[in-house]
Amino acid sequence: MTNMSSVVHLLKKEHARLTTQIQGVSAALAAFGASYKNGSGTRGKISAAGRARIAAAQRARWAKVKGRSSNVVTIPRRRTMPAAARKRIAAAQRARWAKVKAAKKTA
Repeated sequence: MTNMSSVVHLLKKEHARLTTQIQGVSAALAAFGASYKNGSGTRGKISAAGRARIAAAQRARWAKVKGRSSNVVTIPRRRTMPAAARKRIAAAQRARWAKVKAAKKTA
């Protein structure tokens, strides 16, 4: 009878140890689970225009492979900003930040 009670005591001790380990794993899942749902990670979403460009390019590739004439609708690229315009915007932004920092020093 003593042998049986010692086995039961060991089993209860093992049960308590496993319960604390499971609680630790559950806490880790709760902490990281929101950012790693279904193991997908976090990725940016592609815009509708980007998807349309990709689809148009793929249609053009298939038309080329199949030897068809390319009557595929393409989406025009966005215009890029000239370097001079970018420099003017950057200079204006630096001036705005200088004004904010000067106001902080006097306040």
